[in-house]
Amino acid sequence: MKVIRILAAAAVAGVAAPAWAAPEPVSFAEDIQPILQVRCTVCHAPGQDGYEASGFDLTSYEGLMKGTKHGPMIVPGDPVTSNLIVLIEGRADKSLQMPHGKKKLTSCDRDLIRKWIKQGAKNN
Repeated sequence: MKVIRILAAAAVAGVAAPAWAAPEPVSFAEDIQPILQVRCTVCHAPGQDGYEASGFDLTSYEGLMKGTKHGPMIVPGDPVTSNLIVLIEGRADKSLQMPHGKKKLTSCDRDLIRKWIKQGAKNN
């Protein structure tokens, strides 16, 4: 009973979930693909400028995981070195930041993509 009171108090106080609580999985189909469709495929789809310049097709999981003609964009389990994160977080040269010439993705969208990559970038 004491544990339940502690957990309830922590929830009310806004303390993070206990370490033993599993993080909620991020879904490619439900969470990531909608972000890409709205913010990225206007350029990164076959026939569009971003695709023509880089070969990066964000219309499917397979295209995302294939990467660009210059190499992979996602390192499953490692968001820090995944080039997609480098580009959307603005850690690359200004001319390469994505979305190019448009408003940055929200911090929530960037965090969700980062979390999905950290969880293994699964096609789920």
